[in-house]
Amino acid sequence: MQTNDLTLFVATADLLSITKAATKLDLSPAAASAAIKRLERELGVELFVRSTRQLRITEEGERFLSHCRSALQSLDHAKASLLEMRGEVAGKLRLSVSSDLGRNVVLPWLDSIMDTHPKLSLDLTISDSVANLYQDRIDVALRYGQPEDSSMVAFKIADVQRVVCASPDYIARHGQPALPTELLEHNCLLYRLGTTQFDQWVFHSKADEPSSREIKVKVRGNHRCDDSEIVRRWCVAGKGVALKSRLDMLRDLKQNRLVELLPDYVVSPTSLWLICPNRQQVTPAILLLRDELRIQCKKHLEP
Repeated sequence: MQTNDLTLFVATADLLSITKAATKLDLSPAAASAAIKRLERELGVELFVRSTRQLRITEEGERFLSHCRSALQSLDHAKASLLEMRGEVAGKLRLSVSSDLGRNVVLPWLDSIMDTHPKLSLDLTISDSVANLYQDRIDVALRYGQPEDSSMVAFKIADVQRVVCASPDYIARHGQPALPTELLEHNCLLYRLGTTQFDQWVFHSKADEPSSREIKVKVRGNHRCDDSEIVRRWCVAGKGVALKSRLDMLRDLKQNRLVELLPDYVVSPTSLWLICPNRQQVTPAILLLRDELRIQCKKHLEP
């Protein structure tokens, strides 16, 4: 049983098309079709049900697919382990990162890693949708907020403050709030994830004890989006007030495109985590990514 045939089978199952799988793997459709038939003969089962219009994986194919993925992954890890012994890091990083963080913060860090380790391969997914690490073709995700699933392997990257910001132009036109409750008089830029809208902002006074009561403000505004980068762009463009991670807003704050509001109050911080579905998927490449992310976050977040 050839490794290339297994790789083709997985690609065909993912794309439900022999032609698309052949294109992805730089094969001719005829060669790909012959390889699938060869694999079926070796196994003694049909892996796909074929018709003139569609391809459907069989029950036997579904069962073989999970073992096939595991075998190919183990082989990749074995190759990466041998390279690690020679001081090299290789393999594929299939990484999911949120929109704003991925495009404007993490991307140059990833470029630096790839330049330093040319045997690495990066498959990057940029989306605010929460990746399903068990179903999606994702090995590792960089997310804000500690994961609730304790079965996952989670590496804490950094604690990150959240900040309330507006552009100098917006402040000049609408004034600067001095109290959290004054946000009710402002146009707040709202982020939503699925059906959840993050319109309740929670503050503590810096002058009070840590156990002081929370100040909850249910904000409102005429701009809503499920893409965190768009919320930041609206804020920079003077459309309203935003509550975001300091890491996401840091460049705009340093270059005076944004002003931090309510300096006498703090918002509960968040944290940044690198998450893998299980211990077996923690490769040298992922450990390298973890270490580099920690270094870069520390460098950028320190006063």
